Amino acid sequence: MKSIFTYIEGDKVLWVIIGLLALFSFIPVYSASSNLAYLYGNGNTFQYLFKHAVHLILGFLILYGVHKIPYNYFKGLSIIFLPLAILLLIITLAQGTTIGGANASRWIKIPIVGITFQTSTFASVILFSFVARYLTKMNGKKYTFKNTILPLWIPVLLIIACILPANFSTAAIIFSMVTVLVFIGGYPLKYLAIIFSMGILFLTLFILSAKAFPNAFPNRVDTWISRIESFTSNETNKEDYQIERAKIAIATGGTFGQGPGKSVQRNFLPQSSSDFIYAIIVEEFGMVGAVVILFFYLLLLFRVIIISHKTTDTFGKLLVLGVGLPIIFQALINMAVAVELFPVTGQTLPLISSGGSSIWMTCLALGIVISVSAKTQVLEKKETEEMNPLDILSETL
Repeated sequence: MKSIFTYIEGDKVLWVIIGLLALFSFIPVYSASSNLAYLYGNGNTFQYLFKHAVHLILGFLILYGVHKIPYNYFKGLSIIFLPLAILLLIITLAQGTTIGGANASRWIKIPIVGITFQTSTFASVILFSFVARYLTKMNGKKYTFKNTILPLWIPVLLIIACILPANFSTAAIIFSMVTVLVFIGGYPLKYLAIIFSMGILFLTLFILSAKAFPNAFPNRVDTWISRIESFTSNETNKEDYQIERAKIAIATGGTFGQGPGKSVQRNFLPQSSSDFIYAIIVEEFGMVGAVVILFFYLLLLFRVIIISHKTTDTFGKLLVLGVGLPIIFQALINMAVAVELFPVTGQTLPLISSGGSSIWMTCLALGIVISVSAKTQVLEKKETEEMNPLDILSETL
């Protein structure tokens, strides 16, 4: 174990958390993929396990490579990649992919290799880095609402507008996390209230337009409304099927669960290896397993906050919070959906659910966090070496 840590830098506890979550993911993914194997394959679940392993290996290669990059480089990289992210989102939206008449343009296929890639996950990481850079640039300066519209809010609204028609939950998470980040960065509350009001107005106009002209462009407004109505009312509709199966899985799990690989609801629950994998975890590992998984994500949150607190650089602090908090927020939403504390959103469980781009972009974000922690450790070590023994003793006491 010691030899492994000699090749990696940064927060070792964070590395352990990431590794344990990734290793654990093989059990529920292998178990939950059985229905996919029989519905769309030849009954061989090993291919899904192998695919998940490849995704994780590529993810950890991204994580390792990114954590070696000095985090200050992400200031410039965010500016370079932001136009690319917007372009990819426009291309994704322009595909016009529909499922049941609703917009499902979330992925693009990478030429030659033929791998599908969810562009919104890439755009979100780039956007949070860009916002952190802007807030750092404005640190100590006086904000005016007019002067922040073009350099800050136009890029944010462009990205959200490109994601919204096909993926409301991701657009809402990005908007929420941006508002949290700018609040932490010292953006005036009165201006933030204006932006929040504008966001609500834009969403209202979008929904009204989609309802008034349903054939003008494909959208998922009816799906959103159906999910919210299903969550807030006692009436049964097609959206209840997933939740009911998830609740059955959770109730069956009890305290200690049915055991690894012994889930029954994996054969009936749609998206059991991605969106509803937490329900399968509870069924197989019980409440004990559910609490342990929740504990690890809260521990991940704790480490992100600690790293941000230790970092003396403003950009480093905001960057860690900007790319780190959405991971925990997404995990909490996924778990809340499974236990019916939140409407169905389609958000995966980071590092555990199957999927390529979601794993890769999570590893990209965590690599950035570890890059910041690595630089902080170097500075702390340098300061310690420069201190005399009496200073060290006083700091210890």
